[in-house]
Amino acid sequence: MTTTQNSRPAPDESGGVPERPTGGTAAPLPGEAGQVSEKEARQVAEAARESTWDRPSFGKELFLGRFRLDLINPWPRSDAEADARAEEFLGRLREFLTTEVDGAAIERDARIPDEVFQGLARLGAFGMKIDPAYGGLGLSNLQYCRALMLAGSVSPAIGALLSAHQSIGVPQPLKLFGSPEQKQRFLPRLAAGEVSAFLLTEPDVGSDPARLATTAEPTEDGTGYRLNGVKLWATNGTVATLLVVMARVPAADGRRGGITAFVVDGDAEGITVERRNEFLGLRGLENSLTRFHDVFVPKENVIGGEGKGLKIALTTLNTGRLSLPAMCVGAGKWSLNVAREWSAERVQWGRPVGEHEAVAQKLAFMAATTYGMETMLDLCCRLADDDRNDIRIEAALVKLYASEMAWRIADDLIQIRGGRGYETAESLAARGERPAAVEQILRDLRINRIFEGSTEIMHLLIAREAVDAHLSVAGDIIDPDAGLGRKARAGARAGVFYAKWLPTLAVGRGQSPRAYAEFGPLAGHLRQVERASRKLARSTFYAMSRWQGRMERKQAFLGRVVDIGAELFAMAAVCVRAHAERDDHPENVELADLFCRQARVRVDALFTSLWDNTDSVDVAAAKRILAGRYADLESGVITPPADLPWVTGWSAGPSTATDVRRRIPPSR
Repeated sequence: MTTTQNSRPAPDESGGVPERPTGGTAAPLPGEAGQVSEKEARQVAEAARESTWDRPSFGKELFLGRFRLDLINPWPRSDAEADARAEEFLGRLREFLTTEVDGAAIERDARIPDEVFQGLARLGAFGMKIDPAYGGLGLSNLQYCRALMLAGSVSPAIGALLSAHQSIGVPQPLKLFGSPEQKQRFLPRLAAGEVSAFLLTEPDVGSDPARLATTAEPTEDGTGYRLNGVKLWATNGTVATLLVVMARVPAADGRRGGITAFVVDGDAEGITVERRNEFLGLRGLENSLTRFHDVFVPKENVIGGEGKGLKIALTTLNTGRLSLPAMCVGAGKWSLNVAREWSAERVQWGRPVGEHEAVAQKLAFMAATTYGMETMLDLCCRLADDDRNDIRIEAALVKLYASEMAWRIADDLIQIRGGRGYETAESLAARGERPAAVEQILRDLRINRIFEGSTEIMHLLIAREAVDAHLSVAGDIIDPDAGLGRKARAGARAGVFYAKWLPTLAVGRGQSPRAYAEFGPLAGHLRQVERASRKLARSTFYAMSRWQGRMERKQAFLGRVVDIGAELFAMAAVCVRAHAERDDHPENVELADLFCRQARVRVDALFTSLWDNTDSVDVAAAKRILAGRYADLESGVITPPADLPWVTGWSAGPSTATDVRRRIPPSR
């Protein structure tokens, strides 16, 4: 989980897909933070993207109509020796969580006890992703996500603590971009149990990084920087002793400046944790509003160099996003267990409720979708553990898919449990019933559709990557700032590219009734994926031809394109996994078939809604709504008081609030 709602560099305020920077150069940071044009905002976001594809990507090829099954089949294998070491740790973690952690108390008290922090530190849980050379466990992405799944099943707040600390906190950016000296200085502290946090979001800055207002002014003597600003929603912010802070270094003669990543000592003079934020769910989450006033940061604490902050954040999230779906998968497993046992025991009208079709449909969806989510995550982790793969699309897809589907699973679970699903675990236990915290899991899961990129932002980010090949060859054709020369050269490139590419979308292997026969009963589903992949690519090309520069405004269309791609990715993954495990787990072939049958129905509906929808009507209506035309509809109720702003402003300066940071005593 990240500290920001939409942490990856993203579209402009209106949500458009970022355009390519002109001239192929990085876009300069606007001169004044908070005062940027739509074009400047898009250019800053675009400049932070990884612009090259030097490694294979199954997801990228899928959106281009190329069903590269060879990139995921045979099912990737993990290192047996490393897995054995991880299993020993997972066993100790399970024992600790079972005997020493009271998830209900964390929920009730809205606080993870010091003893839990200390116990996790003794286990090495704060160093799961840190290399053993620095005192960590060096777990693979696969085993790390399994550990998060385990921890989150006892207390989602603990899963969030460990995830924010390691997936996007100090350890991950240092692993990818840190200098040897930085790694040696900070990583042993973190592996031993110190907590880290990631600070990007500000009160008025979420998905639009060009408006970042926290500044890092170089000192006159050149030894470091002075940080000034306010950061909102910093997960672990109240307990973290090391922070990754994103701040703007002003441009100057000989200094390009730009948004830069710093490692900051959480106890440095001038830092005030002004409040701990409270939420709908994850009540044990230590999340802060933090102010920086003339905080000195030595130049040695810059990660990767000035102006590299957004690129560091984006690259970190490529694998960092996998932690969130890990907890979604855990929630799916937990929910399935409760639904299965309850539905088998609870009798209505002479039969267990699970045998009634209305409930049976929900059970089938929960089981199939949990298998699908787990398989997507498992595959993404295995691909991430192999440096030969580019998983930026795949990781984003599994985050998007799992966060949406886990929410649906939890909602279905409440419906299956009826009144008991709406009742708290404490209330159930008070009258002697099993305290299944169903309403809590719904509350805890809701944030996943917002954290690490909201669903709406994720749709646009994935869509931007999915159409990258088109923009690479034809972007200048629709760029209003491109001159005739650039447009002419782009037209020539596009002609060559499309002359080769378009014919491949007409006929493919999926049209042969004997294709993928080695997959037995799952072969038909893979043929469908291949055909649907080409259809998706044709639909995207047609849309770009039809709307051209206006394509970036067609957010609903782009969202459906991405959702289709996610379903196809999941279908391919479950077929390959089930086939690979058919001897040891023949039941998984049944689950894969069930998942694919359900997914095909969803895909068909999405394809239909690409062109048969109310998008234009809805957009027109929204303009009238914003203009107040239907304000009378809101009468008859008492609305929230209007004496406070929707977004609180802030100004630089010393804090006037009481510091609420919390320090965990070291483990003895």
